[in-house]
Parts: sequence; C-alpha cells; structure tokens
Amino acid sequence: MTDTRQALARNAQILRFLMKYRKAGVLTGFDLDAATVEVDEVDVAGQPEAFVDDLEALGPTFIKIGQALSTRPDMVPPAYLAALERMQDDVAPVPFQVIHAAVEDALGVRINKVFDSFDETPLGSASLAQVHRATLRDGRNIAVKVQRPGIVEQIRDDLDTLARLAGGIDRVTDLGRRVRFADWVHEFRRTLLAELDYRVEAENLDRFDAHFAAYPSLFVPKPIWDLTRPRLLTMELVEGTKVTAISGLQRTERDMAPLATALLHGYLDQVFVHGEIHADPHPGNLLYTRDGRLALLDLGMVAHVPPRTRERLLKLLFAAVDGRGEQVAAEGIAMGTRLEDFDEERYYRDVGQLVARYAAQSGATGQTEGRLVLDLVRLATACGLRTAPEMSLLGKTLLHLESVVRTLAPELDMKRVVEDHLNDMMRQRLRKSLSPANLASEMMDLQELVREAPRKVSNVLSLLAENRLRVRLTGLEESHLLESLHKIANRIAAGVVTAALILASALMMDNPGGPRLFGYPAIALLLFLTGAGLGIAIVLSALLGDRRARPNEESGPH
Repeated sequence: MTDTRQALARNAQILRFLMKYRKAGVLTGFDLDAATVEVDEVDVAGQPEAFVDDLEALGPTFIKIGQALSTRPDMVPPAYLAALERMQDDVAPVPFQVIHAAVEDALGVRINKVFDSFDETPLGSASLAQVHRATLRDGRNIAVKVQRPGIVEQIRDDLDTLARLAGGIDRVTDLGRRVRFADWVHEFRRTLLAELDYRVEAENLDRFDAHFAAYPSLFVPKPIWDLTRPRLLTMELVEGTKVTAISGLQRTERDMAPLATALLHGYLDQVFVHGEIHADPHPGNLLYTRDGRLALLDLGMVAHVPPRTRERLLKLLFAAVDGRGEQVAAEGIAMGTRLEDFDEERYYRDVGQLVARYAAQSGATGQTEGRLVLDLVRLATACGLRTAPEMSLLGKTLLHLESVVRTLAPELDMKRVVEDHLNDMMRQRLRKSLSPANLASEMMDLQELVREAPRKVSNVLSLLAENRLRVRLTGLEESHLLESLHKIANRIAAGVVTAALILASALMMDNPGGPRLFGYPAIALLLFLTGAGLGIAIVLSALLGDRRARPNEESGPH
C-alpha cells in the first residue's frame, strides 16, 4: 500500500510539472511561427530558469530529459536551450557507507581484498553516479564510478509514467499526432537504460581508444574489465586540468592549435568514418593532462549513426562548406520526414540564404559549423520538415567542440580546419571506391545484369503477348482501410437497427391493449429504451473510440 501511495504521489508530481508548463512555450519549436521568432520577442522572463530548476527538482530522470532536450533545437526554443545547457548535474554525494556496500555487492568480495586504498571523498557526484579515487594492490591509481543504489528502479518507474502520458497526448492532441511523443520517450528510454549499464560505457572507452590511435595527443582512459560490472565502472585515473581552467601561461608555453586541430579531426573521423557521435563533449569532460594531451571522459552517451545517414550527413556538411545551398536542402529532405504542411519552396529558399551567408564568412569570427547545423534544424521545423535526430546531435557536438577549440586556440580558423579534413575524407572515400576489390565487385554485378537482362525482358514480353501479366496486391485484408470499412458498415447497421426500434416503439405507443409499464405499453417502452441505449452507445463509441487519422508524412527523397 505504501508503494502504491508513493507511485501515485510521484505521478501527481509529474502531472503538476507538465500542467505548469503546458502553455509556457517550451515546445514552440513545433510552431511554424514561433520557430522563427527571435528570443527577445518572446515573453520568457524567468520561465526558462524556473523550468530548469523544476526539472532538477524532479530528480535524475528529468535531469537526463533536460540534457536530451538541449540537443533538440527543433523541439525547444533558444531561450530554453540556453537554460538547459546550464543545467547542473552536481548533487550531494551519497554517504560512503552506502557506496562501500554497493561496491562490495557488485564485486562480490570485501573492498579491502581488491583495493589497497579507496578514498571516501568522491572526485565528483552526479545524479546517476559518483566517482571515487582508489589504488589497486599492484599500485595503479584508478577511478571507480559507482551507480547510486535504487536509481535504475526509480528511472524505470518515471519512464513508465512518461510513456503512458505520451501515449495519451499522441492520441488526443494535434501536436502529439504530429510529433509522436511516445516514439521520443521510447528512444530516450532505450538510450538512458543503455547508459546505466557501465559495461556499455567500458566498451565505448575501448572503442574510442582504438579509433583515436591515429591521434597520439588524444587520450581515452582504459577500463579495467575484471573490476567492471553493470553498475560499477573501474578505469584508469586521469589527472589534469579542465580545459576551461587552462591558464594563459600554459597557452603561452605551448601552442594549443595542433591539440585543437587533432580534437576536431578525431571527432570528425568518429562521426563520418566510424559512425558514432559522443553526445556530450563539453569542456567539463575534457582534461589537459600533465604530458600535454587531451583526455576524454564520460563516454556513456554515444549515439550510433547508420551508414546511409552518415553518408548523407557528410554530403550535407560538405555541400554547406562549399556553399551549395540547394544540395544542403535536398540532403536535409532526404534524411527527414515531410509533414503534411511542409513548405518545400520556403525551405529551399531559406536554406539557400543561410548557407550563402555561412559560405561568405571566413576566419575565426564567421558562423560556425555547429551553429549552421542547428539553424538548419530550426529552419526545417519552421517549414514543416521533421529532421533526423542525428542531425541535432551532430550540431550540438560541433557546438561543444567549438567552445573547446575557442578555449584552446582562439585564433584557429575552425571552418578551414573542418573544410580541409572533409576534403581529405572525400578523397579517401573516392580512392576506396576505386580500389581493385570494389571495381571487381561492381564489374561482377554488371556482368550478371547483362547476362540475365535478355531472359528477363523476354519473359515480360511473353506474359504481355499472352495476356497473362498480373499485378498482385497483398496485405489489403490486414490494412487499416478494410478495418475502417468494417467499422463504417457496423455503425450503419447499428444505426438502422436503432432507428427501426425507436420508430416501432413510436407506432406501438397508441396501442390501447396489452400489458403496460409506467402507464405506457410495455413492449413499446422496452423497444424505445433498447433503441435509446443503442443510440447512446453509438454516440459514445464515436466520441471516445474514433481516432483522427495521422497526418500525411513522407520520408526520404521525392
């Protein structure tokens, strides 16, 4: 009973939060007019900061939701995006006795059997976990990331509540039918639960370390697999200075431009070669080590980019730096979903103007690639095009990288660095496509096509000549069209029966003979009540059970 009361209280708390901000403009990114309004034209005084404070007060699930929303300029207006980026994930640490028990429970042995020392004061404490410094028996200094006890269960309960609410919103509101909040919650659930399994983060550490082998100045701490569990991650200890805390003297003693260039090259390779986006490369997750390298931390949030999407993102960015606005718009349409009110002419025009402005600027003061990609997402939303989520992630990642680069080497021409590396990647892809193995495979496909074409053409002509060519449609018996036709037929039949019953009861009311009920002929009254009941049931079914059709949406190119 106590658990039920707690669940109801939590549901009520979430509902109060949603009701409080239902008209606050948090999701005006979906409004065609609001998406194009400048920040200072909207009355948002105090609301974004209060929104972030209330998110933090709701706990870890909603802190993560805030972090996810900060990557979605198509969903959230700029004022709220700026507030969400400042969201703090620093919370009071869990007492060491609880952490001590959690470590021993995860490893199955006493803590002093594994560690020579284990600091009670955490290096950092967040909503999902906290990190402690420790020393192994062999003398190695390590970092131990311990998940807060009970956090998985709390997050699952919150996500179940959000999934039910999102499903209801999708069914009864136009915005829900257009946006499909239930799909977004489902994808968020999958990503967050994967982040809570620290074996996945350990795999990310190993994979990023291998991918950055070509860049010695980038360092990723290695996990210690023997001491890693689903809720416990043990890895090398990284000691250094946060990028934001690098002093002017350090920048004077060493040229940071090669370090910033290597970081950009490494991340561009990570996205376009290996198909992964580290969704949180902000300055707080990068350390400048004592040996002059950049260490990457917190690789729990890694998004995988499918090969086809990766190719289109590369073409889009390459066309943007080359100033080809029409191709940028075409790639955006190919990756996105055209909604019912998609304004294609406006989209091409606005994207062309945006890309032209970007291409005309140069140097460290020009518009950055991350800002360009996020502006493309906003323009798409304003024109009725739902963009691929990978596009928002790419823009956000580039924006974080730009802040790191500006901190390390303010004079570096980031646009030139990105453009040169994209050119190198395109040349490498071209050389790979012209390799003997690829050419041989394509020649074999062409040979098979030439060999089989005459026979297939002959078969088609024979079927046409003999009038035996048939077109078969499958799946109609299971389609929504047939289901709707059955529903219409049943409604019509029920309506006819209802009308017949009421008409028959009206005709029999004048019958003076037979049994009576409440002063009326009993049979006539029963027929009337039956017909009235059926009529009310039909009306209620239509009002409560019928759903509006989803808006017409198209994915991919025309």
